[in-house]
Amino acid sequence: MATAGEDGSPDGVLLVVGLGNPGIEYQFTPHNAGFLAVDRIADQHGVQVANRRCRALTAKIQIAGREVILAKPETFMNLSGLSVAALVAEFEVDPTRGLLVLYDELDLPLGVIRVRERGSPAGHNGARSISGALKTDEWARIRIGVGANGEPEEAFRRGKDYLLTPLRKRDLVAVDEVLERVAQAVEVVAVKGILAAMNEFNRRDASPAE
Repeated sequence: MATAGEDGSPDGVLLVVGLGNPGIEYQFTPHNAGFLAVDRIADQHGVQVANRRCRALTAKIQIAGREVILAKPETFMNLSGLSVAALVAEFEVDPTRGLLVLYDELDLPLGVIRVRERGSPAGHNGARSISGALKTDEWARIRIGVGANGEPEEAFRRGKDYLLTPLRKRDLVAVDEVLERVAQAVEVVAVKGILAAMNEFNRRDASPAE
């Protein structure tokens, strides 16, 4: 994940892409966890993700001196790969080293995250679109658990209806906490690399669900 500087730390541009659907009606739905995470990071750095390029809203920030591009594709979830491929080309990023994608995961309880160096889309249409457009699964990701009430099985029963329904008030505290952890994990990826983030955050969220 990213080239290494002289001190062994990651180097080069880090492209952080949050997945979701554009439109106010989708803003606070479980399927927009990636968008919400990118917005949280932007808020912490005092910027707005508002520049339009490569069919996405983008912003630039610095994390410990490293340039980080925040992006939210406007292509709708199932065509996320079109925007991500364009962003990768625009910023000359090697997706196996400088791309980090944040997205919702129905198979994980609400409040849990999983940091991964690579992996299959596992049924997520946005991730599948990215792997198809890049022609590889070799890109880093943070999967954000959105299982209803901490129970993935309930969310699975409700399926698409659940993912596109606004989050309930009782879930907002857990969502706020998990977005904070995602932002922290992104900082670790930017400064120390994906393996350091995996070691820190996957251990913290130890759970039988994968």
